[in-house]
Amino acid sequence: MGSRLETDSAYIAGFLDGDGSLMLQVKSRSDTKRGVRFMATICLYQDTRHEKPLHWIRERLGIGYISRRNDGMTELRINGFEQVRDILTRLKPFIRFKAKQAQAMINACDLLSKKFIRELSKRELQRLIEVTFVIRKENYKSRSILTKEELHRQLSLTP
Repeated sequence: MGSRLETDSAYIAGFLDGDGSLMLQVKSRSDTKRGVRFMATICLYQDTRHEKPLHWIRERLGIGYISRRNDGMTELRINGFEQVRDILTRLKPFIRFKAKQAQAMINACDLLSKKFIRELSKRELQRLIEVTFVIRKENYKSRSILTKEELHRQLSLTP
């Protein structure tokens, strides 16, 4: 039998696979040179009547914030490139259904945690765009209307 940490990680990974999402959001910003900001988020959802597991997960991970939504759902959100990367790296051996997204998010967070966006090379920015759309493509539903072409334009990568 595995260690308690492994057992907890496997449980949390299963929760993420079933009732979670990975988001690499692109926020427009007029106060930055590139005009955009990236935000990495792990979000776990549960009916508010059964939110106890979210508190347990937050306690085990030691990070995140819990909020109750108006639609009867509660969510645990974890933001930050290093935090998201480290958690997904820990959970990765146990993730089954979101493995492709998790690896793409780890790659993006690794890149974004080492350099400011203004310091990224064109090649690194291209890679970032690719993993952003890998994550979005794998999501059940993405409300974003941002296209690859628009993101290329915002990052000054158009030919």
